[in-house]
Amino acid sequence: MIPVTRPFTPPIEEYQRLLEGIWNRNWFTNNGPLVNEFELNLKKELGLRNLLYVSNGTIAIQIAIKALSITKKVITTPFSYVATTSSLVWEGCTPVFVDIDPDTFNIDPGKIEECIDEDTEAILATHCFGNPCDIDTIEKIAEKYGLKVIYDAAHCFGTKYKGKSIFNYGDISTTSFHATKLFHTIEGGGIFTPHLDLVKRMSYMRNFGHDGFHKFNGVGINGKNSEMHAAMGLVNLKYIDRILKRRREKSIFYRDRIDDSQFSFQKIENETEYNFSYFPIVCKNESEALKVKNKLERNNIFPRRYFYPSLNSLDYVHNTGNLINAEQISRSILCLPLFYELSKKDQILICNIINE
Repeated sequence: MIPVTRPFTPPIEEYQRLLEGIWNRNWFTNNGPLVNEFELNLKKELGLRNLLYVSNGTIAIQIAIKALSITKKVITTPFSYVATTSSLVWEGCTPVFVDIDPDTFNIDPGKIEECIDEDTEAILATHCFGNPCDIDTIEKIAEKYGLKVIYDAAHCFGTKYKGKSIFNYGDISTTSFHATKLFHTIEGGGIFTPHLDLVKRMSYMRNFGHDGFHKFNGVGINGKNSEMHAAMGLVNLKYIDRILKRRREKSIFYRDRIDDSQFSFQKIENETEYNFSYFPIVCKNESEALKVKNKLERNNIFPRRYFYPSLNSLDYVHNTGNLINAEQISRSILCLPLFYELSKKDQILICNIINE
């Protein structure tokens, strides 16, 4: 079987050595030494001053919303994983969907202003498949209307924009370190902000609000992560350059072999150092996408319809207007298998089936 993704697995003896230290210390969670070491190493790797390691990418978004005191309408994308929208609804906010650019798959900044009203408090935009949004335009709009900006950068580890980590942008950026991501800690997430007051507030929030043993600083939740997860992150971080290089090579191989007269590909934003986190193809219509998907599956190859359905179709949100691009692309897109150990032989098989 060839799945759409497979977690990167470092040498087990390297992970085992860190596990032995955890066993000897008998310190499994609650801001342990490996969590602190992991955060420090991430700051160095990404060139960031402030970050928090949390239990997953969804908690990261929820903490970001809460830290910015967002409670009303939020401009967002209908083309993302369901956690983006669900986090807004979970926190009592109202998602206001804006259609996407059909080339980049990101929220179309030219359609944002018409959706802003007196109850709009923020923009929550996803860097889809690791491709940066039109950050400059979004931040100009946010400044004009006094809106907060959160970037869902779940797919973005290793992506740079204008020479800096993509996590540098927005009031807050969040990411996922789930096992499906190119860099993972099995389960996990990250929160990034340039604002010291926000990182301090969110550090309380991720640990029940604890400010010492018997004192609490505001409301909080259990957003911590464990020493075991941090250990996986520390080991995997040593291999990140190799992982990024391998994914680039495999993506270029797909791009060169797949018939571009039959399919279209995502356009990467200018001034971007891309991480090749996914390889999506857009078929001419849903019927063609299902035909390709079914043929691959008959050969024990399993692509995914990332992201289907368009989030405005969820039964707990209000469908806000004309979202034709998001709806069409969500019906006709397929993400092909892409992972560190994917062989050239398997890629050739996949391309041959698709081109048929």
